[in-house]
Parts: sequence; structure tokens; C-alpha cells
Amino acid sequence: MLIPRPLSFVAGTGSFALTAGTTVSAPASLGGVLAWLQQALRPATGLTLPVAGHGSIALGTDAGIGSEAFQLDVTPAGVTIAGGDAAGVFYGCQALVQLLPPAIHRRARVAGVAWSVPCVQVRDAPRFPWRGAMLDVARHFLPKHDVLRFLDLMAAHRLNTLHWHLTDDQGWRLEIKRYPRLTEVGAWRRESQVGAARDAPGDGRPHGGFYTQDDVREIVAYAAERFITVVPEIESPGHVQAALAAYPELGVTRQPLEVWTRWGICDNVLDISQSTVDFFGNVFDEVLELFPSRWIGVGGDECPRDQWRADPLLADRLAGLGLSTVDDLAPWFLRRLDDHLTAAGRRAFGWDEILEGDLAPGTTVASWRGMAGAVAAARRGYDVVACPDDLVYLDYRQSESPEEPIPVAIPLTVRDVYAFDPVPPGLTADESRHILGGQANVWTEHADSPRTIDYLVFPRLCAVAEALWSTADRDFDDFRSRLETHLARLDALGVEYRRDDGPRPWQRRPGVPGRPGTRDQRAAHIAGLVANIQR
Repeated sequence: MLIPRPLSFVAGTGSFALTAGTTVSAPASLGGVLAWLQQALRPATGLTLPVAGHGSIALGTDAGIGSEAFQLDVTPAGVTIAGGDAAGVFYGCQALVQLLPPAIHRRARVAGVAWSVPCVQVRDAPRFPWRGAMLDVARHFLPKHDVLRFLDLMAAHRLNTLHWHLTDDQGWRLEIKRYPRLTEVGAWRRESQVGAARDAPGDGRPHGGFYTQDDVREIVAYAAERFITVVPEIESPGHVQAALAAYPELGVTRQPLEVWTRWGICDNVLDISQSTVDFFGNVFDEVLELFPSRWIGVGGDECPRDQWRADPLLADRLAGLGLSTVDDLAPWFLRRLDDHLTAAGRRAFGWDEILEGDLAPGTTVASWRGMAGAVAAARRGYDVVACPDDLVYLDYRQSESPEEPIPVAIPLTVRDVYAFDPVPPGLTADESRHILGGQANVWTEHADSPRTIDYLVFPRLCAVAEALWSTADRDFDDFRSRLETHLARLDALGVEYRRDDGPRPWQRRPGVPGRPGTRDQRAAHIAGLVANIQR
């Protein structure tokens, strides 16, 4: 009945009915959670749910239950939700909402529904502390309203970390007061590539947008009210053409550029120098003021070396920095950013390419090229967030059907995604403790609207949420039966998810080529990419 599946679910006899006399209560420390629950229940039921001294729905904390854990007890006389902390109580409230009819998610009063909760006893706790989703707003900008909606959908599935991919070659989405051209110039491009083929045409339509610092403060606060940490990512030293379009002096060639209109890996990279380090240090100082997250993303992935190799000053540059080869340049730059963040009391968070260099002790690695990065990082004593592309890249196509919209890479079905386990085999118990959890990655080259994101993400994100919350011993058939009920909730929430029998006509993209591949092709490609990871 519940998604994610709880540790223990014991059905009782009878039900608890929400009526005009239903009241709620909580200590002052849970005022925010109580307000959220009232807001979740009032629109569809039309009930006022006033606060009382001893409410028929009572919230409380019990430190002995454990962080993020909860106990939910429903009897005909009332509901009690106890959590190990405020987050646990919030997750207990999410479970309570799921036990109500799916129409509870409607935003206006629904007539003719019996608002009752079956009597149950639920005991639950998460398996991993990092349960996340990476949302790319650089390739296609997502307006603030839709980011807030995405956070609500994450919270409904007990996900607690939004990795927010804010900058890339195709756009810079974060206002930086010290460097206004990052958004004045870097936040829009003159057109976008349509399709995944190398010779795909452009659409001729300008695209852009950015978040003001006030927008960011609102989004971060909204997330915090739902116990979600927002981890920002500022890409470097590759994937930076939007920044180079704004400030050409940051580049190797220093030539004028436009914000990139193509997908893929761009050849233009940062000039590796102290002045560039200083620029990005200043950017991160403003990032640190906006985001209280312990982790700050520095990128580090897919950085070409061709421009550095062609630089006639390369030998002098390497000698001046005390480096041996061109392959040392990206690690040198990232270590400077790492040191800057460490000095500020934060931890750098980067893609698994950062394992090619020397990392600060507190660095956390996002293992995306399969699980090789997770194994290497854990064995070297670094914390890991697992996000292997062959299991949790939700921009990948969902079947072999030619009707899938702009089909990319390998097919990832709900069953495939449900098999995700963040802990790779072969690690010792001590090494496994470095696996913080995992996340699904939502890249948006081919997702140019919130509707498309819905199609790509759901219901696969439901499967990811259960893989990260519930025990390693999972049953897909049991999940699928609960998912049938859960889809009615997504319907009420207005989520345009992919149906089991394939895309609806308006979800297809006929005539727009993709880039499908086989698992063997993908495995060979990834093996070459991870060959130089330091183990």
C-alpha cells in the first residue's frame, strides 16, 4: 500500500474517519510539520483541522526511534505519529497521507469521498541518509514554480537531497552579484539542438532563464521545510562555455564565444591559472551564502584536454604550477576549489572523474560511470553517492519501442531501476560505510518542458525512492502491485507519467532522432572512460 515499502506494516481492524471534529496537535518544535499536514489535508477534505491540546491526530518526537525514522499508529479513536526527529515525523505524515484515498491530493474540495484511514501499525526507517535526485536546469531551464513542484514530488517519496545542476555549456542559471554577465549573457542561448544526432538541426528559438538570489533563498527554504537539502553544482573546468561566453578571459583561447547551442561534450574549457581559481572562488563565496548544504558540487566531469595540449605556453604553465603532464591540470584546479570549500567548513562534491587526482579528505564522489568510481572511492576512504548511468539515468529511453521520445542510450525500465543497489559487491564492511546512498539523475537535453520531465522521471523515480529507503531485500512483484495504487496518487497530483504500455501520442516525438545503444556498447564505452581512475 505504501511507497516506499516500510519495514513493518501491520493491518488492524476498522478505520479512523476524518470529520468536522478532527483536531491536530504537536509540540512547538513540530509547528512546521503540523502546518504542512494541515495544508496537505485541508483542500480536498474541506476540513479545518484546528489545533487542540490533545488532537485526534497527534504528532510527537522520541529520540529513541532514530533519525528520520517514524512510528505510525492508526486506531478508530485517532492517529499517533512519533518520529526520531522532525524529519521522521514528516515522513510519518507522508505515510498517513498515502493511506487516505488518492483524491486527498486534489487541490479543491472533493465531494462524495469517505475520508478514512485504515487502522494500521507502521514502523519504518531509511536504509541510506542520502536519497536524492539530480535535476539539470542548465540544458533546459525549469521555472521556479516547477522546481517547487519537483521538491513536493521528491518529498512525497521521502527523498531528501536535490542535487541541482545549475551551470553548463548551454546555460548559467544562478545570479552571481559580483559577475553579472554570467546571467546577463550566459543565461540564454540563441537556439537549441533538436534530437541527439551529431548533425541534428537547431530549432531557431532562443531559450533561457535564471534564478535570482531571492529565488534561490525561497527554493532552499521551501526544500528545508520538506527536509530536503539542496546541493548546488557549479561545473568546472569543463562544461563551462556559458561562463566563457560571459567572460572570455576565463578561457584558454580568450576568444569571444556564444552560449553553446549543441549537446554533448564541448571542447572549450577553463584556462588553468590562479586568476581563474580566484574567479571561481569568488563565485563559490556567493554560493556558500545561498546554500547551507554541507556539500557543494564542483563538477569535474567530461573535461577535454585538447585546448590545453595545443597551448604553446603549456610547458611553462605546467612548470609554473609544479605539474608533470596535461592530465594534472584538471585535478590541480579542482583541488584548489576543494581547498577553498574545506576552508569554509564545507565538503566538495564531484563526479567520479575527480578520482583521477588527489582529493581532500572530506571529498564526496558521485559515481556515475557504472560503479567503478564507487568502489575506487570507498576503498580510498572517500564517501560516495551512487548514481550509475546504467541504472538511474532517467533521461535514458524506457523501452525498445520506436515510439519512445528521442530515445537515448540503453533502455531502463521500472524493473531495471528497481534493481538499483547503491552498495557495490566486493566492498568490506568498513568500505561499505562510505556509501552515503544514491540518487537518480535527470538530464534535460531532450526534456524541454515539465511535462517531458514527468514522463521521463515517473514512475521510475518511485522505484529509486524505494531502492534508497527500503531494505536491500526487495520484491519487484510486490512493488508493482503497490505501484498500481500509487499511480492513482500521481494522477491526482497531475503527474504525466509514462504508462506501462508506452507513451501517449502527445508524449512521442516522431521524426526527432535519438541515440539508442546496446548494453554491450555502453559497457565497452564506460570501461574505456574509467580505465585511469586511481584505485
